[in-house]
Amino acid sequence: MSTTALVKANDSTRHDELIQLVSFMLADEEYGVEVIKVREIIRMPAITKMPNTPHYVEGVINLRGKVIPIISMRRRFGLMDTENSNRTRIIVMDVAGTLTGFIVDAVSEVIRIHNSEINPPPSMMTSGGVGQEFITGVFSHAERLLIIMDVDLMFSDDERDSFAS
Repeated sequence: MSTTALVKANDSTRHDELIQLVSFMLADEEYGVEVIKVREIIRMPAITKMPNTPHYVEGVINLRGKVIPIISMRRRFGLMDTENSNRTRIIVMDVAGTLTGFIVDAVSEVIRIHNSEINPPPSMMTSGGVGQEFITGVFSHAERLLIIMDVDLMFSDDERDSFAS
């Protein structure tokens, strides 16, 4: 199944398209991903650790007969680990055709916005080999900034292949 991810801000072909974002919290910052990428949001189950995986791979879970890799968003972003709370969730998303779970601190809400309301990310965040090409825009929401990301761009081809196998 192929879905078109959120285009970079200010793309004239989708200038006024209404999009929906699932917003979530991570270390007191709010992020958003397109709702079409999200398959479900679940509470924290028992996670089976896997040897010889990247530091940000928490392990795997069995979700209705399907084994899904679980990624710690805090570790992936280089943030300090914290204890899981009753608000901690796993967002199961389609990442380049593979179901992958992402541990987040909390899921906030579904936001409807026009594509034209998204500002491009600062150029220093997406250039110079920083490895943050997955940040597609920033949206001012209720007196705070929402960082919009494309999970398909978060991992290299090699990383995606390792999740699929």
